[in-house]
Amino acid sequence: MHTTISEKSNFSRENDFNVDPILDLIEKNGPLGRKERKIPVESVEALRESGFFRAYLPKEMGGTGATPQVWLKTLIKLAEHDMSTAWISGVISVHGFQISLMDARAQNEVYGSDPDVRVSSSYNPVGAKTQVTDGGVMLSGRWGWSSGSDHCDWALLGSIVEGRPLLQTMLVPRSAYVIEDTWHVMGLQGTGSKDIVIEEPVLVPEYRIHAQMDGYHCLNDQPDPLYSMPWAQIFAATVAAPSIGAARHALKLFTAKAGSSSTDPTKLVGDPDILRRAAEAKSLIDRAENTLISNFDALVSALYEGREVPLVERARYRYETGSIATQMMQAVDILFEVAGGRSVFNGAEIQEIWHDIHITRAHVANNPVPLARNYGNLLLGGKNQDYFL
Repeated sequence: MHTTISEKSNFSRENDFNVDPILDLIEKNGPLGRKERKIPVESVEALRESGFFRAYLPKEMGGTGATPQVWLKTLIKLAEHDMSTAWISGVISVHGFQISLMDARAQNEVYGSDPDVRVSSSYNPVGAKTQVTDGGVMLSGRWGWSSGSDHCDWALLGSIVEGRPLLQTMLVPRSAYVIEDTWHVMGLQGTGSKDIVIEEPVLVPEYRIHAQMDGYHCLNDQPDPLYSMPWAQIFAATVAAPSIGAARHALKLFTAKAGSSSTDPTKLVGDPDILRRAAEAKSLIDRAENTLISNFDALVSALYEGREVPLVERARYRYETGSIATQMMQAVDILFEVAGGRSVFNGAEIQEIWHDIHITRAHVANNPVPLARNYGNLLLGGKNQDYFL
């Protein structure tokens, strides 16, 4: 039986991880990750030792007690040094949150003997084949875009199951699937977002299945109120926040060049257009981060005070989070348009960030158009049309 927010006791959370000592390493290994199309093991091990991957595990399972706000700020900080590393760090660590919503047997299978076990995912169900059977669901198929999968021992795979509403997420061990290297892309190369393939059907027991509607209704058995946060809110923020850090990196590169160009007068600090562009980009970046953190301040406060969050507010949070990648794409475009002739050559840092940001915007969770429609519909008294918020 699931407990409700009002039945849960008060908890305090203290963040027990620190990535500051490894930021130089993350930055140094970024180009290698882009070249090899996966983050170097050295960086992943450094992140493991920092405790970041355990951010959302319950304390009794070795979790570091993260608040979403500090965790998101850390993702942004990581992305200022390498966006692909920030991307897989967020995706892998946020899976601890989702698995904490599942049956205790699933939690123990994954994290019981080692809280640093890593989990990748692909929620796109189009390649999944399922058949309900005694004790669970037989699963096979192909799933794309499983970020960081080379470094993981389990995968969460989205599937449609006949007779069940919306998405069902299946948790499967590494022994059940193979990873196919399909990740030849124009940006975020280091995320290694390869394909997961299950050729022969495998049984996924019911206790290793998480229903989208359970995430929407915030159902869980954790005593900590944090786990009554809508699952979609924290996942969507995971794939949005790194773009803020990457845009900050682009602005840093741009301002450094603006003060040192000797060949192009449009790059001089005194040029009015350069000043305008720097101000517009900085404002877009700051507003995106401030809105993201402010929304999570409000959401987390409501959870710990035992208040329900109105659906229209959830829709607003989801829309504003889903707009971040578009805003950061605009910020980087403003800068890249006048970043100079050298920026068009392969290997130019600001060009690589430009590619990374545009790839981020292509993620389905970062498409603000349907989110705006749903939010507007609720504002005008209509019914909710989105169950991923």
